[in-house]
Amino acid sequence: MTDDYEDDYTPPAPSDPQESLDEVREAALRAGLEAYELDEGDLATLEGEPVEQREALPILAIVGRPNVGKSTLINRIIGRRLAVVEDTPGVTRDRVTYEAEWAGRDFLLMDTGGWESGVTGIDLSVAQSAEAAMELADAMLFVVDATVGPTATDEKVVKLLRKTKKPVVLVANKVDGPQGELEAAALWNLGLGEPYPVSALHGRGVGDLLDVAVGALPTEARMVDDEGSPRRIALVGRPNVGKSSLLNKLADSERAVVNELAGTTRDPVDELIEVDGELFTFIDTAGIRRRVHLSQGADYYASLRTSAAIQRAELALVLLDGSVPLTEQDLRILSEVVDAGRAIVMVVNKWDLVGEEERFMFERSFEKDLTHLTWAARVNLSALTGWHTNRLKRAMDEALTNWDRRISTGKLNTFLGELVSAHPHPVRGGKQPKILFATQASTRPPTFVLFTSGFLDPQYRRYIERRLRETFDFEGTPIHISVRVREKRGRR
Repeated sequence: MTDDYEDDYTPPAPSDPQESLDEVREAALRAGLEAYELDEGDLATLEGEPVEQREALPILAIVGRPNVGKSTLINRIIGRRLAVVEDTPGVTRDRVTYEAEWAGRDFLLMDTGGWESGVTGIDLSVAQSAEAAMELADAMLFVVDATVGPTATDEKVVKLLRKTKKPVVLVANKVDGPQGELEAAALWNLGLGEPYPVSALHGRGVGDLLDVAVGALPTEARMVDDEGSPRRIALVGRPNVGKSSLLNKLADSERAVVNELAGTTRDPVDELIEVDGELFTFIDTAGIRRRVHLSQGADYYASLRTSAAIQRAELALVLLDGSVPLTEQDLRILSEVVDAGRAIVMVVNKWDLVGEEERFMFERSFEKDLTHLTWAARVNLSALTGWHTNRLKRAMDEALTNWDRRISTGKLNTFLGELVSAHPHPVRGGKQPKILFATQASTRPPTFVLFTSGFLDPQYRRYIERRLRETFDFEGTPIHISVRVREKRGRR
């Protein structure tokens, strides 16, 4: 007698034995964590759903003319002396955006410089810096020196602020007492509403100001990446390394102005460009047209544009000039991309024109200064002729794929177990810290959390990162490793 049920039955495919072992190991290690004191954040990390999208922090820009105390206010808000404070207008800074937090809200604080030239004044200095911030920011703090009162420059900036139709909070700085509050009252004449008296130097009134400023920021989080939209690529690098030439070559048209003078691109250009059948959004960040008497301001404005582009992008193409050794500015831009957690491809331009001696000098500086970035993808090409630009798409795809990569918890813990068995952590003070459990908390960039019984040496953490890269292929993306030391319950 034939059984139709048996004829239609298809046995399940045998499961991967290694995968089953990984899952068993994961369950055993997770159970072992119950003996340790875990806080709510730990439990959320262990039980939370994978976070594939990253919220874009709202931007609060600081605008105003020079020497009104913008950098002092930034340092006061972030609680650290990071922004350079000098009496000289136009001081170039390494960073123009800073992460900040107030009343549980995270946001980006953008420093707009505030430099100006006596020759061109508002037209090419304050205006460009302020307009850039207005375009990028969600809300603005307009800082005015209460001891001086509203000036003609302040009034011109007010006109720019009104055009944006974005929230503006008027800050009356350098108010140290009742007399200063009377002086601040004169700022009502600017027509921006109530001036908030503060002393950035001493901290007076800054808390009340931040309450208002944070309230002006949008409450709905924006996502850095929208599913299905073209991936965003920032073209960054110091002036005259060929960013606009590469953009034009990829687009196969003159989309951006190319000139031998450094910094001829005035505004950032978002271009939809098809590369080997796939659409990408390219953000050109070449800076502004440079004038001799505005060189400091132009550099600063370009820096602001670069920082903003990196924040908006998923991957940065960092262009380097292969005909000269790496510069401090090159290293600063590379560091900013890594700090922002973006995927990265280093593009060495003009390589077809580089002689043997120049190549030797470049490679020497590359090996000396970028030992910490051996994981970054690199493509040597010529943006002008198109030589080897066909290699760029593959490097971009690999970097973005690795930026998105997720390792299963079972596989991750098996990897760490084998690593620790082969190379255990050194004994320190008679104790040997153990890795209790590990999980990947998020992607973009890949972020791992290690629960341990003690602190891990920096060298051992770097060893773990190196082996992670070798085993799971994280070329082209930074990876973050967070170590959480936890004690056994009842041990105090």
